[in-house]
Amino acid sequence: MPEVIEIPIELTYFQLPAAVQDRLQLLLDRLDDGETLTLLERQEAEGLVELSEFLSLLRLRSQRVAK
Repeated sequence: MPEVIEIPIELTYFQLPAAVQDRLQLLLDRLDDGETLTLLERQEAEGLVELSEFLSLLRLRSQRVAK
């Protein structure tokens, strides 16, 4: 049986701060332009993408439960 974890509803509305979102977009744009990122930049971008995906998943699941 799946485990249920309760979270504060406010957390489901959390988004990346604008500066963090801008940094992620900058790194992704550089990749789209064919630039090579340093190892640290690549790790930063991967971490920010994972965080962004987690927040999106959290938001979608909370919306589904609320319906």
